[in-house]
Amino acid sequence: MGKYTCCDCGMEVAPIMCGSCGSELIMKDLIKDDGSSVSVSECPKGCGKIKSPMCCGLDMEHTH
Repeated sequence: MGKYTCCDCGMEVAPIMCGSCGSELIMKDLIKDDGSSVSVSECPKGCGKIKSPMCCGLDMEHTH
């Protein structure tokens, strides 16, 4: 199972699951129109996506 880790303080969150189907969410980067990216956690079965968790003002990194 993957987990999300804060690169600043080391806080960890695991796992993040879809409330609709129970699948573990997968981290993806979306590229915005201005070329910047935003991290999201997406259901692999297509139920939807959310902004990835943040800690210390930064996106948490997805690790396995």
